[in-house]
Amino acid sequence: MPIVRTEALIPAPPDEVWAVLADFDRYEAWNPLNIRARGEARLGAKVRMTFLNLARPGTTIDQTVTVTTCVPGKALAWSGWVPLLFNGRHHFTLEQAAEGTRLMHGEDFGGLITLGFTPERLARDFTPAYEGLNAALAARVAGLSRGG
Repeated sequence: MPIVRTEALIPAPPDEVWAVLADFDRYEAWNPLNIRARGEARLGAKVRMTFLNLARPGTTIDQTVTVTTCVPGKALAWSGWVPLLFNGRHHFTLEQAAEGTRLMHGEDFGGLITLGFTPERLARDFTPAYEGLNAALAARVAGLSRGG
């Protein structure tokens, strides 16, 4: 199964990071990967999401995902699927660190479309976008803590 794994250190407590991450309705203001979302961060919730299609640059995908993990201040994940063609579980884990929050962020992919997702392709086409989301999340948290 193809996977993407990234990590970042965000200089803010997990609750502040969570507040931004769980506010789906404001994703379009800061999130460069999941560019629009409407719904609630609660277990089992259906969230309408638009995200960049990293497999076909320049395109987006609209999909309703299901929140599969929701532990405030600690973990958030959602899953989406197109029968046989694609399934993915996008996940975030937050851990308290001396410097703030250690963010682990990734996705597990499956389905026929992902057969061409080699480790090299994931590193080239996917990982930078996930790292970009991490940086944007850190910037959004910092901006809000400064009153922005």
